[in-house]
Amino acid sequence: MASAALWWPATAHATRIKEVASIQGVRSNQLVGYGLVVGLDGTGDQTTSAPFTAQSLSAMLQQMGVTIPAGTNLQVKNVAAVMVTAQLPPFAQPGQTLDVAVSSLGNAKSLRGGTLIITPLKGADGQIYALAQGNLIVGGAGASAAGSKVQINHLSAGRIPEGATVERAVPTPLNQGRTLQLDLNASDFTTAREVARAINAKMGDGTAQAVNGRVVRVNMPESQDMRVGFLADIENLPLELATPSAKIVINARTGSVVMNQAVTLGACAVAHGNLSVTINTTPVVSQPAPFSKGETVKAEKADITIKQEPGALIQMPASAKLADVVKALSALGATPQDLLAILQAMKTAGALQAEIEVI
Repeated sequence: MASAALWWPATAHATRIKEVASIQGVRSNQLVGYGLVVGLDGTGDQTTSAPFTAQSLSAMLQQMGVTIPAGTNLQVKNVAAVMVTAQLPPFAQPGQTLDVAVSSLGNAKSLRGGTLIITPLKGADGQIYALAQGNLIVGGAGASAAGSKVQINHLSAGRIPEGATVERAVPTPLNQGRTLQLDLNASDFTTAREVARAINAKMGDGTAQAVNGRVVRVNMPESQDMRVGFLADIENLPLELATPSAKIVINARTGSVVMNQAVTLGACAVAHGNLSVTINTTPVVSQPAPFSKGETVKAEKADITIKQEPGALIQMPASAKLADVVKALSALGATPQDLLAILQAMKTAGALQAEIEVI
């Protein structure tokens, strides 16, 4: 068994450059469009509350040669105005397909069973990059009758797999210039130095230069084919990353607390107690005397009780490991909401060596 453990390959892998950095300009682009979904089973927009649906329907019919008399009040229930969104991935070429998300704009009850009419999808520059059309897939169901309603999941949004066709490609800086820029996901001088060091060790000295804590500039080959192979090689290079800075992330809305492995705790003493305020309201009715022509008056009597539970003074030893820090904080017996205030107080007292970020 001991000899088998020596030759058996390890399953864990080191961090690669592709996990900590991205190529500048090689990214996806957001597309958006406005369209109509037809074929709904009476669950579309109410045109009195959503007049833009009727205006869009009239404009679409006029483009198809159908003239609607002026002043006609369209009362359609099978049409819904929607917003269509998609992501155009890098290097996408005309003719390829994209998944699109369709979301209701008006007061449609459900988009289930609807069909999206051809919708141009535009980028931030106002140019059309894709055309979307197809049948919606809505992951929900609902029914209502006699004032009762049952609904599962969301009915006013759906998706069309491969529902858009790319019509225009977006140029990328991959084949432009003699250098390429790697942007780190997080600003860190140690990571930038290690990325440049790993590239230079594999491709030769002077190939990569760390510009700052976020940017690494790389000299590229002249040939396009060689550039693709060059990037394929460097993005899989392993890195030896240093321990990140100590940080505690606190979500004040949910009470969740997350800390990384670099958090350390100095010796301190913490006293934690609970203060509860209870208010009980009792209705009181005042009846007038007989034949006094008075009115019955209803009042309320409130009893307020304040209870403060004693908090023991707990000594917390110095801890340099995350497991010891968690064990020490768990010994307080505090709720996650109380732990927020305790951590901030420990940081102020200088006993907690970590940066606290509240989201």
